[in-house]
Amino acid sequence: MKAIAYQTAHPLTVELGLQDIDLPVPRPEGRELLIEVQAVSVNPVDTKIRNGVNAPDGAWKVLGWDATGVVTAVGPQASLFQVGDRVWYAGDISRQGSNAQYQTVDERIVGRMPSSLDFAAAAALPLTAITAWEMLFDRLQIAHSSSSSTPSEQQLLIIGAAGGVGSVMIQLARQLTGLTIIATASRPETQQWVRDLGAHHVIDHRLPLSEELQRIGIPQVTHIVSLNQTEQHLPQILESIAPQGHFGLIDDPRVLDVMPFKRKSVAIHWELMFTRSLYQTADMIEQHHLLNAVADLIDQGVLRTTVNEQFGLINAENLRRAHALLERGRVQGKIVLAGF
Repeated sequence: MKAIAYQTAHPLTVELGLQDIDLPVPRPEGRELLIEVQAVSVNPVDTKIRNGVNAPDGAWKVLGWDATGVVTAVGPQASLFQVGDRVWYAGDISRQGSNAQYQTVDERIVGRMPSSLDFAAAAALPLTAITAWEMLFDRLQIAHSSSSSTPSEQQLLIIGAAGGVGSVMIQLARQLTGLTIIATASRPETQQWVRDLGAHHVIDHRLPLSEELQRIGIPQVTHIVSLNQTEQHLPQILESIAPQGHFGLIDDPRVLDVMPFKRKSVAIHWELMFTRSLYQTADMIEQHHLLNAVADLIDQGVLRTTVNEQFGLINAENLRRAHALLERGRVQGKIVLAGF
């Protein structure tokens, strides 16, 4: 099968970086599905691993943790899907990724693909939807609301809201909660993007967050989620969060001094959507359920895809272009690739 892979961790400037290669088609075991990959999207995790994780000696490392495809075989213990089903998933970071024609994935972290989207449009969503959903409802434990049309007395500030995770989180929070949603974005096009997705207010994260919040008449917020550059924003997060508030993050600050948050009794929440698959947790199947729930919301017209750019076929050249754009921090929504 065709695959895009590397052997030694490297920056994009290395000549033998991501390469087009051939690998054997894997065989599904246990509760695994063998999926013929139709489309993928790229995420910051791809670039982090490419820069820092070597393949085992003599082996190849295949990246990619966002995909849609068709089930072509099932393991002996699999029961959730049948051959021919159209599925979407983010996969398991400890295993080979989706930048290959075929991939084996545990069925408990795979969902039914939305019937209203094509493979490319759907591929933009699994990793970011899982991350946003788990952060809002599992980590921050925000309650679903039957009426989200009127903002409540609680607020959600999303720092770095125009990227993949933020683009889904805004929609989930707007449609499924009563929170007042404040999104940060710094460019006119990204500010319009987050407004269109449902943010009640938009502020500029290049300016002090506390001053920007004062400008819109909301001096403190009950919930803050930081999606990037947390270390840079930490003093302003501390100033802007309300006493007994909740602070969630997904990025990798070199240092995270949480002691200043004690005075305000702030609860701090980490989210890594790979935790359930890495540790085979007892509730691992919750990712199957939430992906199906998100698919239903898309098919009902409640949520929309966050595709912003399509880079053509899944090959080394196009993936290198996508990685380069991600590393420049200029991505709005998601980049997808489809077909081999």
